[in-house]
Amino acid sequence: MATLLGIDEAGRGAVIGPLVLGGVKIDKADESKLKSLGVKDSKLLSRKQREILYPKVKEIAKDYVVIKVPAKEIDELRKKINLNRIEAMKMGEMITAMKADEAIIDAPQVSTDKFKAIVKSYTNAKTNIICENYADMNHVTCAAASILAKVERDWEIDKIKEEVGFDLGVGYPSDERAINFVKKALKEKKFLEHIRFSWVTVSNIIEENEQKSLGEF
Repeated sequence: MATLLGIDEAGRGAVIGPLVLGGVKIDKADESKLKSLGVKDSKLLSRKQREILYPKVKEIAKDYVVIKVPAKEIDELRKKINLNRIEAMKMGEMITAMKADEAIIDAPQVSTDKFKAIVKSYTNAKTNIICENYADMNHVTCAAASILAKVERDWEIDKIKEEVGFDLGVGYPSDERAINFVKKALKEKKFLEHIRFSWVTVSNIIEENEQKSLGEF
């Protein structure tokens, strides 16, 4: 029976915490089981709904994988390659490891053909690769992968909050709590390993701080 591998990510644009990629491998016949559970793009579900579905998705899956790319690793990799290529590299690793007949990828860039070519350069698997924008909306296996990635990303953020004793929200630049945490961490020179320094958001905060320091003299 043909096997499908859905791949999606969570935390791509975050300034705090890891990028998390989820992969869910199923028998094609089990797509209906995922649909009957109410599996859909994780962004359309509440946190509680995602966490209820999380173990159920794992039960249906023939195999699954979660890859976490910490902030420091992202910064190191971005000295050589961009974020799209980082994702493609990790997705290629997943495809190689999971050995599915077909892989459906939620592509982060508009040119899906270009992204597919990059992913293929990182795997020697004979898997047929389908690359689409909004694949997590249109393919239930991708939606299942998005649930795994989002739940694991939420748990990682929970761990960071507990460690730093600060409510940093969801860790995205659009969240004021996240920006306040970045400012606090930079000022106190603490918990910097959780921050993505290669983000322009952080560069701007550092630049503002330097200008303020110069203004004091």
